Amino acid sequence: MARDRRRRIGKLFRREDLRIAVIGKLEAGWSPEQIAGRLKIEPKAKGRVCHETIYRYVYSPEGQRQKLARLLPERRRKRRPRYARKPQNPVFPEARSIKYRPKIINDRKEFGHWEADLMIFQRIHGEANVTTVVERTSRFTVLFKNNDRQSKPIMDRLINVLGPLPRQARQSLTFDRGFEFVSWRRLKQGMGTDAWFCDPSAPWQKGSVENMNRRIRRYLPRDTAVLSVPEESIRTLIDQLNNTPRKCLGFKTPTEVTFRTDAVQPRRRTDEWTVMVDWGKAQHQIDMLQQGATHLCQRDTRFKTLPWTSTNSRIS
Repeated sequence: MARDRRRRIGKLFRREDLRIAVIGKLEAGWSPEQIAGRLKIEPKAKGRVCHETIYRYVYSPEGQRQKLARLLPERRRKRRPRYARKPQNPVFPEARSIKYRPKIINDRKEFGHWEADLMIFQRIHGEANVTTVVERTSRFTVLFKNNDRQSKPIMDRLINVLGPLPRQARQSLTFDRGFEFVSWRRLKQGMGTDAWFCDPSAPWQKGSVENMNRRIRRYLPRDTAVLSVPEESIRTLIDQLNNTPRKCLGFKTPTEVTFRTDAVQPRRRTDEWTVMVDWGKAQHQIDMLQQGATHLCQRDTRFKTLPWTSTNSRIS
């Protein structure tokens, strides 16, 4: 009863014009805090409302019927208590924040530091998704499909994909704070790779992989039935991405930068884009990784779950 009375007298329940204006801003991608702050300085605003009022409406039965929660930057089924106690052992510790990431990684001066993200598709096609992994210095890209968004299988597949590389070629991975990456500690245990995390609601801090996702969307739009995409098509897409010239690399390709080839001579100093790492055997390993590593899968059971080894709609 008390909850019903509070809902009836809430400003967004009483003021239809204000409610329509707020929902319009949510649909435009604004956060509740941005909406509330803008209404305070907008001369012709329909009225004022605090961000807590907006959140309460979004998570109210009325807001849930309108599916407003999916318009928020961080979507949750239920609102966390405003003054909830912080966990003693947080999933993403402060020490792993991107603001503590070493300068040599931020400056892209050392090979072996990657960014990873998940590309999500329409729910009608199930929970299948694609993991994008981009090396920060060379922009070398690897893709693999997942059946769902469970964190442990995704971490295990990252270990299977990057594990064969030399230690200096897989030093760290940077993620956002999505629940798909809560099992990040498995990376350290499985292949000795460190993990770093963007600030909350700041995926732009891993700009390399976000930029790559936009490129990939040209070929894998949101309405794609991911599990029906042949593995050969994924391999072809990987090859295309890694053999496309990039302005940030002096119009060399990620493959050329990764393997230090001299097929193209940039107008500026070569060492500005050359990866200063001794690949040796790694070049052969990544070449097999890029082409499918079929014969390697037959010899070593660790490679049974490489992304391009599955043949049916479900990844084995």
